[in-house]
Amino acid sequence: MKIFLRSRNYFIKEILAFLFLLLAIYFFRKQKDELVQAVDLVQQAVPSYVFLGIVFTGIYILCQGMMYVYSFRAVHSKISIGAGVKLFLKRNLVSVFLPGGGITSLAFFTSDIENQGISKARIGFASYIYGLIGIASLVVLAIPVLLYLGLERGTNLDTWYALGALMVLVCILIYATYSFLKRGWVFRRLVSISPQFSNVLEEIQEGHFSSSAVIYSLFWSFAIEACGILHVYIAMLAIGIEPGWEQCIAAYTIATLFFAISPFLRGLGAVEVSMVVALRTYGIQAVDAISITVLFRVFEFWLPLVAGIASFGSAKGNILLRILPAALLAFLGILNIISVLTPPLAERIHLLANFLPMGAIYFSNSAILLVGVLLLICAAFLIRGFRNAWRLALILCVLSLIGNMLKAIDYEEAIVAFVAITVLVITRRSYRLKSDPKIVSFSIQSSLIILFSVLVYGIVGFYFLDKRDFGVDFSFYQSLGSTLRSFVLLEPEPVPITRFAKSFVLSINLLGVISLGLLLYAFIRPYIFQAPRLEEEQQKAKALVQRYGSSADDYFKGYFDKIFYFGLAVDGFIAYKISSGFALILGEPICPADPASKLLILREFEKFCLTNGLKTSYYKVDSLSLPIFYELGKKSLPIGQEAIVDLLEFKLEGKDRKSLRNALNALEKKGFQTVVYQGPIKDGLLQKLKHVSDEWLDMMNRKEILFSSGMFDWEELKNQDIITIENEDEKVVAFLNIIPDFTKGEGTYDLIRKTKDAPGGVMDALIVRLISLLKERGMVRLNMGMASMSGIERPKDVPEWAIKFAYERLRFFKHYHGIYEFKNKFNPQWSTKYLVYENHYDLTSIPKALNKVMRDLPDREE
Repeated sequence: MKIFLRSRNYFIKEILAFLFLLLAIYFFRKQKDELVQAVDLVQQAVPSYVFLGIVFTGIYILCQGMMYVYSFRAVHSKISIGAGVKLFLKRNLVSVFLPGGGITSLAFFTSDIENQGISKARIGFASYIYGLIGIASLVVLAIPVLLYLGLERGTNLDTWYALGALMVLVCILIYATYSFLKRGWVFRRLVSISPQFSNVLEEIQEGHFSSSAVIYSLFWSFAIEACGILHVYIAMLAIGIEPGWEQCIAAYTIATLFFAISPFLRGLGAVEVSMVVALRTYGIQAVDAISITVLFRVFEFWLPLVAGIASFGSAKGNILLRILPAALLAFLGILNIISVLTPPLAERIHLLANFLPMGAIYFSNSAILLVGVLLLICAAFLIRGFRNAWRLALILCVLSLIGNMLKAIDYEEAIVAFVAITVLVITRRSYRLKSDPKIVSFSIQSSLIILFSVLVYGIVGFYFLDKRDFGVDFSFYQSLGSTLRSFVLLEPEPVPITRFAKSFVLSINLLGVISLGLLLYAFIRPYIFQAPRLEEEQQKAKALVQRYGSSADDYFKGYFDKIFYFGLAVDGFIAYKISSGFALILGEPICPADPASKLLILREFEKFCLTNGLKTSYYKVDSLSLPIFYELGKKSLPIGQEAIVDLLEFKLEGKDRKSLRNALNALEKKGFQTVVYQGPIKDGLLQKLKHVSDEWLDMMNRKEILFSSGMFDWEELKNQDIITIENEDEKVVAFLNIIPDFTKGEGTYDLIRKTKDAPGGVMDALIVRLISLLKERGMVRLNMGMASMSGIERPKDVPEWAIKFAYERLRFFKHYHGIYEFKNKFNPQWSTKYLVYENHYDLTSIPKALNKVMRDLPDREE
């Protein structure tokens, strides 16, 4: 029954929204002649007033941000004005598509504020205050305005219905507030959703609630209403209507009432109709009323909506910021080519001819064609993050802007070029990947020489060719234009007639292909930063691991496959490897444990990578360290869980351990036993272990992997403790090696391998014997390593959904289930590990880069 009522309520909102839209369509169809005239009138609006309206839109958005700031201060939480503005823009955008509009949108986009340490309950209560005050200020404005209009001019019944609906909503909100403060039904419902609401109420009752902040929030809400009235006033001025404050206030108030009660699409349709009707009551012509309404909605609805879209794209690391510039560049390139190939508007050409010679116009036309082709090429490399591609793209966009204005006053294409320039400047930090400077220098110089040679060759050739070859005698500018067209593989104008002329054009085509090919090669061939691996650096890194190490992974940070960055201001280092333009870092820095030291060395390393054209990604970061990376503007993705066994709690007795006991008993009956060897290990035993390792690799159809684990390294294993499973003839069928764990009271292992004919349960037996050995040595925990891709119960975003789906549904990842189940036998505590990265787009490249560094086995003497 409840579900039916909810559904019915939802469909009532949908039906109301649909009726509003039908009303708007009917109204504007009746007024279609006036609407056409209104569009022309808006296009002729005074630019200075339109600009002033846009300025007040900015002030309007700023006031919304300040209102959020003080709503949060009311519950003793602080957010910046920037955070308040972004919260408004995002919620305003999604409110268009949500039933209930502005009210339901208050539940969205809390994660950024939660990262600042503000609880969901406080965010919810602050948002509630924001919504309540927004409605209250409108009611305070609407009541005297409608009473005045009712007495002086008469007000239609629909407006009073709208006010009545708003008053009902206010009463509901007042009741909800009272019920919450008195621990009534609303309070009990909220506490059932989040117990933190109980803490919020206790703080309010203890005085941890700022009434002065509420007053300030109300002030900013009235400022928002004032901006709306000014927008109506400015819209009137823009289209040449003498404005009056009474009609501006009345039109704004009535329109905003319908905006507030509209259940869907933020009043689309209802606001327009109500404002036009309100303005008509003051004797304003229909065409003028529609024009005023259109401009008002641009200022109050469409511009904030566009700003909301931009706010999603402006977040650091947003994937849109990587895709949009390249897509925009490709679009501009296609637009330029189409613009050149289609005839220009005659009136624009005549106007331009008064200021420029026709030869210059023809040259601009040919230059834009070349720029269009280069933009398409450049877009392909921009998406890959090449810094030189960004530089070239910026130059080409500037040339496109200038050239389109010079060739035919094509301001439409020039606007797209300006937008592309703006986007490129905003996203400049996304392009780090360097091209090889020597190759780029050679390619650019060669291309410029070829281009210059082609220009001379082509101009002279076209100019002196006979009329029989092309049907015309070329002028200098015609020769230049045809040369440039041929250079970018387009037919010259006019087309060649004789075989000789066709061969001449083909030769220019060939030179153009060579020139563009050289440029392509320069961008395709990235600069590969290489840092030498020095023996003394590895020894220094191992010493620092001994001094500052604090995790099981720290042993591998001093491993021979790593490159080391040593801090300048901090005594520590970062261990990393390079692949596909990424510096892939294992875990966190090795340095003093305080967050300030970690942050300082991370900033140094980020700057080092930026200088050398490398993007960064941190693999297997602990959840406790994530705030440090968030301060650097990074993003995180859970990639698995680390299993930590409590040795003091672990016992073989009990029902849960029956399978382990059975496995151990079966091994013992077959004559197998566990043996512990302490380093240094004899070469004979190492030879046996090598045989086991090779057989295991063959059985698993895999090669050695490194980075966050070790390989079978004779010299390393020689000095480590080894646990084996052996039969009565001392044949080793399984083994594991114990490696240093730098977490106090914790032990761990690296390789755990077996032969093809090893009996079942040998892996379990190795872990049980390791647990026993660690207990003898006074350890309290066993780190069993990470079970990849496990642990995501409630995905937060698309990347987490993708990992969860792959882990649960794709057969390729089924072996990860086996790893998790093996470790889960020992009843461990699971700790989530994260991949830290900069941009969602980087997730398309990081897995491949990680796979490469894990399989990259540097040369090492055995």
